[in-house]
Amino acid sequence: MKKLILLTLLTLLSMTAPAQKYVGGDISMLPKYEEAKVVYKDKNGNTVSDVIAFFKQEGLNAMRVRLFVDPSQDSDKAVCQDLAYVKALGKRIKDAGLQLMLDFHYSDTWADPGKQWTPDAWKSLTNSQLYDKIYEYTKECLEQMVAAGATPDFIQTGNEISYGMLWGTKAAVGNNDTNRCYTNSSSSNWNRFTTLLKNAGKACREICPNAMIILHSERTPKPSVLTDFLDRMKSAAVDYDIIGLSYYPAYHGSLNTLETAIKTLENKNYGKDIMIVETGYSYAWALGNTTYNYTNTYPYTEEGQRQFTADLITTLNKHDSVKGLFWWWPEDNGNKSVTNGWWNAALYNHDTGKPYAAFYELKNFVGEGTGIPALKADDADSGWYGLDGRILNEKPESKGFYIHNRKKVIVR
Repeated sequence: MKKLILLTLLTLLSMTAPAQKYVGGDISMLPKYEEAKVVYKDKNGNTVSDVIAFFKQEGLNAMRVRLFVDPSQDSDKAVCQDLAYVKALGKRIKDAGLQLMLDFHYSDTWADPGKQWTPDAWKSLTNSQLYDKIYEYTKECLEQMVAAGATPDFIQTGNEISYGMLWGTKAAVGNNDTNRCYTNSSSSNWNRFTTLLKNAGKACREICPNAMIILHSERTPKPSVLTDFLDRMKSAAVDYDIIGLSYYPAYHGSLNTLETAIKTLENKNYGKDIMIVETGYSYAWALGNTTYNYTNTYPYTEEGQRQFTADLITTLNKHDSVKGLFWWWPEDNGNKSVTNGWWNAALYNHDTGKPYAAFYELKNFVGEGTGIPALKADDADSGWYGLDGRILNEKPESKGFYIHNRKKVIVR
């Protein structure tokens, strides 16, 4: 009888355990398209009433949402994700049974390697006050997310922060190197940066102890810069779980470039999982300011986009360290009333409302199974298992979710 009960419990666990690998997209603009009455369809032309439920039905299991401090300061229509917006969208994602990645921009506008501007409301704060502010802000946001039923499973403490964050306002800093963090920057710049990250991470651990913290860099084509960044994080004892990478062929190069970056990270033995938290490839036109032409291999067509996606997944699935793949802005449907333009690497056909073929490739990153199969009742209680059902020889050193003593546990 005890064995039967135990087996039943383990079977239930297999139905609810989070996937070890995660695939989805940054759908931060979805509510705006829905407000504009954009019609989403499936490949057969049937109208989809619940887009997030449809994503799950088609094999996606996680979604990413960005958060700005005060997006009203920016005129870009795509910069609209304040806390109220993100709480509502985050709750929908969680209610649908998907994992949620929260991407803190710590800015009023787009934060990327060339733009890490301090929010207007924080511009007069000293460094010491900023250390307190980033902790308080992160904590308050997460407390509200939890209270709203939108607890994040993954948290990016900054977006593409290869050269630091919270540099100051654009008007005050301009092109000066104040607070930026290059390889040859002063130690005070790096100390300032890592202190900000530590305080943000502290809030994450306090409010969302089960969430995995991601440090996000886009230096995929420059492994030496990427490893210098991560070496400094290690030396400063910055607490995080996952290395997040951006990879866009139009700006970062071929799949061989990505392969080199992943192998370099694996060889450095940081003990961290890797996620591609942003990617995309065009279906028709070149992306703006493209620096690498991959069209001889992958033409700008629906089939070219699909083949790139399939080959990207094949590349990533050769590496056990890679646990996530997120397409950026897949839901763009070309409605110009919603944004200032459109994203040429979306996964929806602007004319038909149907998903492009690449959309249906994404689920192949996680494969058929997205949870641990039921363990046998006579399996040893002290065993360690991956969420894909693999029996491990000993306690894993890599960060992630596992099964131990018949319970889900997180190894940090």
